[in-house]
Amino acid sequence: MAPVKKKQPDKAKRINFVPLDPEAIDCDWWDTFWHRNSSLSGVSIPVEEDDAFKYFFRASKTTFSYICSLVREDLISRPPSGLINIEGRLLSVEKQVAIALRRLASGESQVSVGAAFGVGQSTVSQVTWRFIEALEERGKHHLRWPDSEGIQEIKSKFEEMYGLPNCCGAIDTTHIIMTLPAVQASDDWCDHEKNYSMFLQGVFDHDMRFLNMVTGWPGGMTVSKLLKLSGFFKLCETAQILDGDAKTLYGGAEVREYVVGGISYPLLPWLITPHDGDDPSDAMMAFNDRHEKVRSVAATAFAQLKGSWRILSKVMWRPDRKKLPSIILVCCLLHNIIIDCGDYLQEDVPLSGHHDSGYADRYCKQREPLGNELRGYLTEYLQR
Repeated sequence: MAPVKKKQPDKAKRINFVPLDPEAIDCDWWDTFWHRNSSLSGVSIPVEEDDAFKYFFRASKTTFSYICSLVREDLISRPPSGLINIEGRLLSVEKQVAIALRRLASGESQVSVGAAFGVGQSTVSQVTWRFIEALEERGKHHLRWPDSEGIQEIKSKFEEMYGLPNCCGAIDTTHIIMTLPAVQASDDWCDHEKNYSMFLQGVFDHDMRFLNMVTGWPGGMTVSKLLKLSGFFKLCETAQILDGDAKTLYGGAEVREYVVGGISYPLLPWLITPHDGDDPSDAMMAFNDRHEKVRSVAATAFAQLKGSWRILSKVMWRPDRKKLPSIILVCCLLHNIIIDCGDYLQEDVPLSGHHDSGYADRYCKQREPLGNELRGYLTEYLQR
């Protein structure tokens, strides 16, 4: 998904199973963690154990077990030297996954996360990165463009919930803010709010599930340029996606598949933005109101993502810009996995404000005639 592709290591070379004495593995990690962290001062932790588990790791125990199953082979296939707790026992796969999830969910320092689990900072760093590499590979099937049957369901749901026919999703962007050392700082990475940041663009369905994402690009570019550099743009322009059956409206007008986006995006035959102008008609305002309800699905999803995986909502301290896209991608995968497993997105964790607080949408002037025509059909349709 990111512009920088890294070479995957030879799987055959890195698999190195190590026989372990079960008694030397820390298998009672949850009881120890719960005893150590159940009464943190200044923190409102649920009393019920299952709710507390969800609070700390953003996933139910069932979903957590599934995540462990995805990465288990990778986490046990390397020599686990050094991955021990203060009692001298090797870290189980479950404890490694818990450490990584807690680091991503809380955004707390490696020192703080380590103290919560009884391990050192270096162990948190090593475990988290091993988990990220494993889930990036093993969980990628959770973030794919749907097949024709899946798209049909999405279109039906968007029309049922918001009244827009043949709509396949909502697109938006958010900034991941970071600090950079002076030698790495450049105007490309400095955005219009004078922060160093990396873009994340997402396309979402009605359930706030990622259908597509791209990251790794500097926050200093425009949203329109980010779109045109993305694989999503190329897929749409070459009719590889958003090229399903058109829907015939009253009067014979045909509406093709499309997604909706805000004013920072260009108006394209497959990307519909709101009407603008100083004196919009009642029909235009009615369309804009309906359009905003759909677009807000993406905004709410980003607030949920950055609230659940708070490492994304805090200022990244001098991150490795080659590794940061992987961290972002894994958080998006975890977001989808929770939805796909029938787990629930916690209502009390989304960011209280806008997902991109302090950032204003920058108007894009590009308007393609076919996009304007499609928007006109939809505007008229909503008046009937």
